[in-house]
Amino acid sequence: MRFTDKIALVTGAGSGIGKCIALSLAREGADVVVNDLNVELAEGVAEEIVSLGRRSMARGADVSVEKEVISMVDRAVEEFGRIDLLVNSAGILDQAAPAMKQRTDDWQRVIDVHLRGCYLCCQNVAKYMVKQKSGKIVNISSIAGVVGLPMRNAYSTAKAGVIMFTRVLAVECAHYNINVNAVSPGYIRTPMVERLILGGKFDESDIIRRTPVGRVGLPEEVAGAVLFLLSDTASYITGINLPVDGGWTAFGSYGDAYRLPSPGKE
Repeated sequence: MRFTDKIALVTGAGSGIGKCIALSLAREGADVVVNDLNVELAEGVAEEIVSLGRRSMARGADVSVEKEVISMVDRAVEEFGRIDLLVNSAGILDQAAPAMKQRTDDWQRVIDVHLRGCYLCCQNVAKYMVKQKSGKIVNISSIAGVVGLPMRNAYSTAKAGVIMFTRVLAVECAHYNINVNAVSPGYIRTPMVERLILGGKFDESDIIRRTPVGRVGLPEEVAGAVLFLLSDTASYITGINLPVDGGWTAFGSYGDAYRLPSPGKE
């Protein structure tokens, strides 16, 4: 197992991609601190991890609040002795409104959770990693941080900031044997995306036709990329942003006439 006796902290791990990453790390031998704003969800995931034979602790911290992040990180180190791996996966939906109509408070909340939260968690965990002269950090960004998606101005801005922050932190931390990378998922079949599809916010058939591999991604596929970047196999990789999007950002066409055919059709 790649992460035997490693200590991991995964934010936003109560559901979706974060939960899948936390459980995948546990299956590979890691003990996991499970963070989520919803402490009941975090406790449920922690119980699953314990059932896998690993140690776990649930923390219901808001990653955008500095004192809560400091308390969470300090408590994790007090309980487990160190933090070897950090995955910043905490996130919320944005208002999905044009910039001219976006409510400032909604915009700021998205920036605070995605970008400030990533910064605060990295800052406080990296302090311990610098002392131990080792560590791996993966920040979850998005294809929305790579391309301009209309109606997603807050989310896209925050996720683009996560990518640039990842690069800067990677350079600052390289001397201390700390790798810092980002993963940018495309459309992934999480409970959040399912709710958007069912609510008519997304048309799944449009997503599938726009994605070269012809399907929506799975949380396990994102987790696989994250675990690779956290592993010793990726020891010489730092400061990158890895899209896990089925070719979505590589596909540069436009308009209905240039869309890909549906899977199985000419």
